[in-house]
Amino acid sequence: MPLSEAEKWFDHLGSCSPCYSDFSQLRKAYELRKKRTLLAVAATILIAAGIGGWALLQKHNEALVAETVVLDLRNRSVARGAEPNVREQPLTISNAATQWEIYLPLGSSDGPYDIRVATATGNVIFTAKGIASLKDGITSLHIAVNLSSISSGQYVFQVRRSGSEWNSYPLLLH
Repeated sequence: MPLSEAEKWFDHLGSCSPCYSDFSQLRKAYELRKKRTLLAVAATILIAAGIGGWALLQKHNEALVAETVVLDLRNRSVARGAEPNVREQPLTISNAATQWEIYLPLGSSDGPYDIRVATATGNVIFTAKGIASLKDGITSLHIAVNLSSISSGQYVFQVRRSGSEWNSYPLLLH
């Protein structure tokens, strides 16, 4: 009720103890409902923000996990030419990986290298160039890759120092 209408009841509330007691209980109940509503709204906002943050973090972590892959060629036998050594286990990587860290075979020198991925019939589906560097006794090459449109299956991974012969390795994309 508006304050102008309530003025006539002020004197009665101030002098009638049962009415004042009822009024106090109504006011406390109203204040309690108001606090509960505010707490419910705040809790809903916090829960929604928490779920949203968790979902973003999971998506970010999935991207990081699938982003970088290491191709370790240090202990693999070198097959010269376009044909990989068929008795050797294939390098297995996800076609979602966007960064490749390639550890070149032992004794490889640093400098410019060519990389390519080809089908078993020799059709080249991906090429890249990069500069290998020697660090802690490991010659490594870092390249950016996008094979997301390539279907899963058996391929041939090839690497060579620019101007040299190709070294081939079996590759399994999944």
